[in-house]
Amino acid sequence: MKATSLSLRHRLLTLGVAAALTGVSHAAAPGPAAHPDVVASHVDTTVNPGDDFFDYANGAWLKSHPIPAEESQWGIGQVVQDELYAKLRKISEDAAAQKNAAPGSDEQKVGDFWTTAMDQSLADRLGIAPLQAELARIDAVRDVGSALDEAFALQPLGVDAFFGFAIAQDEKDSDAMAVHLGQGGLGLPERDYYFNTEAGVAKARAAYVEHLQHLFRQLGADPAAARASANQVMAFETALAKVSRPLEDLRDPQKNYNKMAPAELTAKYTPAIAWQSRLAAWKLAPSSVIVGQPEFFGGLQDLLAKTPASVLRDYLRAHLMDAYASYLGTDFDNEHFDFYGRVLSGQAEQKPRWKRVLRAENEALGMILGRIYVKDYFSEASKQRYNTMVEAVRTAYGERIDRLDWMSPATKTKAHEKLAAITKKVGYPDKWKDYSALAIGRESYAQNMMNAARWNFADMLSKYGKPVDRNEWEMTPQTYNAYYNPSNNEIVLPAAQFMIPGYADGEIDDAVVYGYVAASTIGHEITHGFDDEGRQYDAKGNLADWWTAQDAKRFQQRAEVMVKQFNAYEPLPGLHINGQASLGENIADFGGIVIGLDAFKQTEQYKKGEKVAGYTPLQRFFLGYALGWLSQEREARLRNALLADVHAPAKWRVNGPLSNVPEFYEAFGVKPGQPMWRPEKERVRIW
Repeated sequence: MKATSLSLRHRLLTLGVAAALTGVSHAAAPGPAAHPDVVASHVDTTVNPGDDFFDYANGAWLKSHPIPAEESQWGIGQVVQDELYAKLRKISEDAAAQKNAAPGSDEQKVGDFWTTAMDQSLADRLGIAPLQAELARIDAVRDVGSALDEAFALQPLGVDAFFGFAIAQDEKDSDAMAVHLGQGGLGLPERDYYFNTEAGVAKARAAYVEHLQHLFRQLGADPAAARASANQVMAFETALAKVSRPLEDLRDPQKNYNKMAPAELTAKYTPAIAWQSRLAAWKLAPSSVIVGQPEFFGGLQDLLAKTPASVLRDYLRAHLMDAYASYLGTDFDNEHFDFYGRVLSGQAEQKPRWKRVLRAENEALGMILGRIYVKDYFSEASKQRYNTMVEAVRTAYGERIDRLDWMSPATKTKAHEKLAAITKKVGYPDKWKDYSALAIGRESYAQNMMNAARWNFADMLSKYGKPVDRNEWEMTPQTYNAYYNPSNNEIVLPAAQFMIPGYADGEIDDAVVYGYVAASTIGHEITHGFDDEGRQYDAKGNLADWWTAQDAKRFQQRAEVMVKQFNAYEPLPGLHINGQASLGENIADFGGIVIGLDAFKQTEQYKKGEKVAGYTPLQRFFLGYALGWLSQEREARLRNALLADVHAPAKWRVNGPLSNVPEFYEAFGVKPGQPMWRPEKERVRIW
């Protein structure tokens, strides 16, 4: 559902993953159903809800739906994705079948992309040819200067070499676009993969070196040279990881905001990189840049100075190949999958080619597909329906702020201002981006992906010096996800977020809807504006302190209770959840539940209290929330998430926050001594 590592751009956006499944209805109770009840059919009655609510709510479904060989996890999110894929496949095949699509039209681009990407024999015949020009430039690297030339040339291709770069809103001046520079350049998902001593992580490290060795063999090196190159690249990346900040430290917006002139960055940290002239080559002339981790750049400088050019060449080759291997011939594609799919995620086999192509097509042409998708599959009535639900949740949040006993009137006033200012974007953009300059043809799959990467990079560069476009979306309508953007103070809820496969709107009662839409999506995303990171931004999206010192201290004390709670969870022997890194998501999950519940209490279904399929409205609300996280994953993927993801695994996103909610105890009769019970003094009380 969520990528295992966050790009610099996504870190800047503080994306919050919401529920993988959200369907909607405003009916007080379902009409006659032709199939089992949406939540009762998933319940495992052999499990006591006070022992493990996740397994109780989802266990029957999970037992009867083992993870397919091609998947690393399986649950509602993947079922939704498969339904999306079926619709997107039809859109793509219909476009490919058009004989007279106008050059440059949406249909021509989608059709040519699909036709070319699905042609495995073409990719096999071309082999490495699509990357030959870039590989030749890497071959020409002779010193640090030429290595940096190539690293800067690879950035527009989406290749993360040495560091991260983005044009995004200035965190302290949300009306301005700024140049951001941050740590990056690692081949493993996160810095801790290079150091953690847990057996599975150590095994993944060894497998990464083997993967690099295979890559260099495919590029023509003999076995001994390939082995030496792999070890040297691993040593280089390990040194890079050593000067990188840990995942939890990347969530502190103040510490990751270091504004300085490009010349100052060069003089103080990276004499080898003349930032002013490097940025000028991209037609950028900023008076200042925002550096996320200055010490990383100092470490990069030292590392570049002592690394032989041959190692820098191998490092650049490896990063280029891993970025594009999936779009080349079978051998390169399989090698990439063997490590990133099989080792890091636990997949037993590749997904069918058409699904892999759709994943790439969404990356390259996502908004073009989105225009067609919403026209065919998302009505204006649906868009209005969810806009209304957002306002119900917003109202409930405001009332909860008024009831807080730990927040002063002065801070409450500011909190209300921010809540009222949150922009909601539902379904799809009101204005679509112009993709006329993006060229898609039938030369090669990899070439089309490179064209798309260059177009995206140029589009990003074009934003510098212009007014911030607050109407822009960072997710496509066909994405089953959602996010909160602190700089825009907005929640964004794509159309696909409101899908539940196999059920029509009228078949889902409000109790379930409020659990898995109002709580795990809308309330979750709004709460991101008030989590440990989002609370540091004001109503206009600026990084500015609007809290009294006493209120900030009280918030921190309450947040520490949640950090301690999640630190104690140990999903794999020797690997705990990182309570600090996942704090924002855990606060958002908890806040979403209590706010969604407040909103649900205003509905007729809650007030009537009638059972549906044997469950009270309150019980169905919590079952609906758990339905949104119906998922199981392979051990390798779980390990990856524990090290590299700011989200807790699905089971703990249910059991963790619910164990702090009094109404949950009431609904399921949870008693002291049961695993779901937390003593009063240990329960989280924030929003």
